[in-house]
Amino acid sequence: MSIIELKEKEDISENLKLNRIYIQFQELLKEVRKRELPHRIIEFVNQDIEEINSTSLIGNELRKLVKQKQTKIIKLLEKELKIVPKGYYKKLWLGLVNPAIGSALGSRMDKKAFEEGRQLDVKI
Repeated sequence: MSIIELKEKEDISENLKLNRIYIQFQELLKEVRKRELPHRIIEFVNQDIEEINSTSLIGNELRKLVKQKQTKIIKLLEKELKIVPKGYYKKLWLGLVNPAIGSALGSRMDKKAFEEGRQLDVKI
């Protein structure tokens, strides 16, 4: 079983923010497809993609849905498989503690994820 494709939506190119998040989500999916994932994780990701593919939402509402699904998938990958995008821990820790400490701690964790092959080649 593999991760399904995200369908192109009409008029996406007219909304810069929507276009940017859509491309970012496609890049995330491209990187995730390179990994050996458990069947249940693939099903979970495909369910979210199907929801985006079948929605009639447009504009900012579609952008919010795509961003929500992207965040949900990233959190699942981190929790279940410890796979994260570039800069994930730095961004996470910056919001939790003093910026200098958060940056240093997050950077160290990102470096460790890279060295262990748990980092996706995409920045969110």
